Amino acid sequence: MLTDPFADALAEAEKLIETAPHIRTEQDLLEGYQYLAGGILATTHAAWATERSHPTFISGTGPYMKMGLDNPDTLYFGARISDDVEYVVTGTRGTTADLSFQILSGNYTAADVPGSVTAFDDREIDIAADGSFEVRFGPGAEPDASRRNYFPLAPGSSQLVVREVYSDWSQRRGTIRIARADTSGTAPDPLTRESVEKRYARAGKALVSRVKTWLQFPEWFYLNLPVNTMTEPRLTPGGLATQYSSVGHYDISEDQAIIITVPRSDAPYQGFQLGSLWYISLDYINHQTSLNVSQSQVDPDGMIRLVVSEADPGVTNWIETTGHLRGYLQFRWQRVSRELTEADGPRIEIVGIEEIPGKLPYYRSNTITREGYAARIAGRQAAVADRMLG
Repeated sequence: MLTDPFADALAEAEKLIETAPHIRTEQDLLEGYQYLAGGILATTHAAWATERSHPTFISGTGPYMKMGLDNPDTLYFGARISDDVEYVVTGTRGTTADLSFQILSGNYTAADVPGSVTAFDDREIDIAADGSFEVRFGPGAEPDASRRNYFPLAPGSSQLVVREVYSDWSQRRGTIRIARADTSGTAPDPLTRESVEKRYARAGKALVSRVKTWLQFPEWFYLNLPVNTMTEPRLTPGGLATQYSSVGHYDISEDQAIIITVPRSDAPYQGFQLGSLWYISLDYINHQTSLNVSQSQVDPDGMIRLVVSEADPGVTNWIETTGHLRGYLQFRWQRVSRELTEADGPRIEIVGIEEIPGKLPYYRSNTITREGYAARIAGRQAAVADRMLG
């Protein structure tokens, strides 16, 4: 049958999920199957929605197709490209904090990360007064100063990734589309039995690679760190030119909390999130498992104090672990215009739940009612729904 390669790959991916080394509970396993479902959606969608001859931007990461410790504040779009043709990317700039472009060579695998050929944000392109823009990518070894908004595709370029980042979930997203200069206005070739079989095989291969890769990735960048610590801000691995990150992993009990203190940054975007051991975001729609600056309460001394715990501490900046007493910690700063140092990064303290009032210097002003917190969750639900990513 034409779907045999995909069926075989699905069985292999399921075995990888079932035997993942971090699984301790039935809930761990069930979340693994949820993660697998998202991978199936993403890889089959990518196999059938993309054509090298007629590219389009698709989202391979979102609320229901999570991977790679996806940022709740970011919309991710990607297109398959070739290094020997020219592409026209057009769109309108929204009011979001950051819009960045990255050309990759290769793919994420369990053995390696793709090379970053070029990475830049929208400050590097001309945008019209009405927010519209046109950017071209094409063959060439070096930028051509005579062609503004033209970026060369070095040999091996295979993916164009676009990230749009919200610093406030009420901001308006932009639009973006891609076309090959030599095929715009034409239709792709009709399906053949061979092409259908190849698509299923490609989806299956991508599914297995996706599961293997993101189970391995934390071993390189997180799990080799001391538990319940976070690194100082550092340039994010993978070639993003203006993004810093601070990472760590945690392991606490139900009667403990992590108090994270970090200065409010002068960067246009600063955000924090938790991740499960499947290396994906926690439920950020129905629970407050992430906060950016606009969502956070900033204390009078310019510090943001987050409380990570299972039990409700009754404060505005509660980061819910939602049953995940082990997981990943991640800060991101984006669109930075200076080097970040240790002073810009977080400090961590593990405390008992009963100690929280005495550990927060502005505790009285940090507290929130149950009704107030429910209103915050309702706001999150509405904002994600408005992104129309279901």
